Amino acid sequence: MIRPTTPADTNALMALAADSGLFEPSQTEELAAMLAEHFAGDGADYWLTDEDQVPVGMAYVAPERMTERTWNLYLIAVHPDRQRQGRGKKLLEYVEQLLIDRGERVLLVETAGTEDFEYVREFYRKSGYTEEARIRDFYTAGVDKVIYLKFLQKQRL
Repeated sequence: MIRPTTPADTNALMALAADSGLFEPSQTEELAAMLAEHFAGDGADYWLTDEDQVPVGMAYVAPERMTERTWNLYLIAVHPDRQRQGRGKKLLEYVEQLLIDRGERVLLVETAGTEDFEYVREFYRKSGYTEEARIRDFYTAGVDKVIYLKFLQKQRL
């Protein structure tokens, strides 16, 4: 069941982020701060939770500032025990449909260009995303940032 995240999910989602292996400890602290800002803010962004009696997946998407209907999927994670069950795909499809229903135009996704993140990049390619840009040594020396793009609405010619 995919649903909006609530404040009561915070601890479970931070544990999920740590368990996923996708985030460094300092990054999970930043995620906690972002989630707290979400609950205190205007609700312009979306935090979603995939729940199977406990939170097992999460996604965070927000509008890209100073753009026209462009959004950025800042994170999507599924607990390692629940991966390879289609949960990540369902979360991504849910996010896309949410944005399509709102009339949004573009969804961007950023990930690392390292070998151990190849499965992540393959996930986005299989989901219809195209590699739009690569910034060398972005995260640290030897770790590129790879940006994927998917148009949510048909583009005018």
